[in-house]
Amino acid sequence: MCTAVTYKTNDFYFGRTLDYEHSYVEEVTITPGNFPFHYLETESVPVHYAMIGMAYVVQDYPLYYDAVNEKGLAMAGLNFPGHAVYRERVEGKDNIAQFEFIPWILGRCETLEEARRSVEKINLLNTPFSDKLPVADLHWIISDQSGSITVESVEDGIHIYDNPVGVLTNNPPFDIQLAGLDAYMGLSAKEPRNTFAPGIPLEHYSRGMGGIGLPGDLSSRSRFIRASFVKMNSVSGSGEKESVSQFFHILGSVTQQRGCCEVGDGKYEISIYTSCCNASKGLYYYTTYENHQITVVDMHRENLKGDKLIRFPLVKGEQFCEQNELKRE
Repeated sequence: MCTAVTYKTNDFYFGRTLDYEHSYVEEVTITPGNFPFHYLETESVPVHYAMIGMAYVVQDYPLYYDAVNEKGLAMAGLNFPGHAVYRERVEGKDNIAQFEFIPWILGRCETLEEARRSVEKINLLNTPFSDKLPVADLHWIISDQSGSITVESVEDGIHIYDNPVGVLTNNPPFDIQLAGLDAYMGLSAKEPRNTFAPGIPLEHYSRGMGGIGLPGDLSSRSRFIRASFVKMNSVSGSGEKESVSQFFHILGSVTQQRGCCEVGDGKYEISIYTSCCNASKGLYYYTTYENHQITVVDMHRENLKGDKLIRFPLVKGEQFCEQNELKRE
């Protein structure tokens, strides 16, 4: 399970948690503009927009979980079990395998509106990457500084939803996730007024009572509500450090701790990594479950005109800053 969010100050930020019980050895991966993408059912694309994101690289192919291209368009795929449906080839459509969807969109689209038009022409294929990597049940959030959409390929076709909160989790389908916010319209960052019974002298016994009722469990529906509330009420400075710090605090409200979500056989779902990309500048920040120190990769420090993947293994292991010097004998 996962959560993706957007945030905007002076720049536009996009990121997510990857919540799962094990890692696929993902890496921060830059795909330069001349890296050849060979698609299963459409023509190869030798030149495209460069992109940076988190990917599992197999046979020199970046299977992106999330990425941002050099134009500031961002996209992430999140688990969508029980609802995702992909199809055989359809004549007259852009037939794109599910694992090709992120590079297909980010390689050719500069804006969210261009991405929307491209999705309208797509048929997502049920072809796996390999025998060892079956087709993943996913839905996607696509965003730029102008807004977000959610894309779902389900039984009755591809749905494109406007996403006014810029947040996505897993199940249920997005229209139901969004409608679920209706039940929480009374929540507020401010102290509540006594509308229960004005004649009864009810009192505030704590700060934060305007948020009473905000779900605190780890289910995808509750994480959507909680992340939306935190994101939509977030206040930060507009500089890079303040913005990035606030972004990680937003996702911190929905991270998963080992031991709280058992998935069987002594395995637990955890937030394997948390990312925040300054989509405006191509800066990819991340933390891992074992390392709370924020690490950053700048795509513009690399050769974006090259034809080879540029890969950065994740920095793991907790990093400690010793504020006072240890005395040694």
